[in-house]
Amino acid sequence: MSTSRIMKWVTGGLEAFLAIPIIGGTFILSLYWTPLFVMLILHIITLVLTRQDGGKTTGSILGIITSCIGWIPIVGMIMHTLSAIFLMINAAQSDQVSRTNGTV
Repeated sequence: MSTSRIMKWVTGGLEAFLAIPIIGGTFILSLYWTPLFVMLILHIITLVLTRQDGGKTTGSILGIITSCIGWIPIVGMIMHTLSAIFLMINAAQSDQVSRTNGTV
């Protein structure tokens, strides 16, 4: 399993946690929106790793957008849910590296 897939699982799980209405919202507010900044950094790292591996970047890009607009109460919850779903779907897909030249 590649590092980018592991990061997709991690960021997808964290997004799923932040999508929980009362718990995720309380967590974000109690830490003064710092989790959104941390998630932004994690999504950027995941995006770079995924690009290097030639994987799908949909979940990471959606996660970056979510981190930027996640402070809006209902919109943030919906975006966290969508980001978690897309990241976990991308993470569940196998790495397809060509054995002949090492490219995707």
